[in-house]
Amino acid sequence: MGQIAAAIDRINTAIAQVVRWLALMMVLTQFAIVMGRYIFGVNSIAAQESVLYMHATLFMLGAGYTLLVDKHVRVDVFFAKASPATQRRIDIFGHIFLLLPSMAALLYWSWPSVRNSWKILEGPLSVGGIEAVFLMKSLIPAFCILVMVQSLAQLIRLLEQERAT
Repeated sequence: MGQIAAAIDRINTAIAQVVRWLALMMVLTQFAIVMGRYIFGVNSIAAQESVLYMHATLFMLGAGYTLLVDKHVRVDVFFAKASPATQRRIDIFGHIFLLLPSMAALLYWSWPSVRNSWKILEGPLSVGGIEAVFLMKSLIPAFCILVMVQSLAQLIRLLEQERAT
């Protein structure tokens, strides 16, 4: 089971190594858009939408890695002061009863929209925009799957630790 968890970690790490460059690309693209608009009087809806696409891709595909490195948002007020065993049990509960079901629900409820978007090859958000909304909507199931498999990897490790104690 540990090998499966490690393989999942490698997948999310590899994806993060690629999409992290989108942060730099977003800044450079936004800089070019602002320079073009205010210095040269040139504007591009497609360029503006490209920043949106990069932003969505960075965060949706990077979410599994964020979970891996434990940099996700925690709202649990008791977690920080709890013992390691209690923290582990809180994490196990969270993965089983909160994270995995919510990702499964999001995957289930978003799938018809994604499928229909691909069916019609849904066009741009704005006139003159990028003609690939169907690709951006595909990030939703990718996000769900990457977070779910990373959650399973985390859960495998947590249960192994729990069993060892």
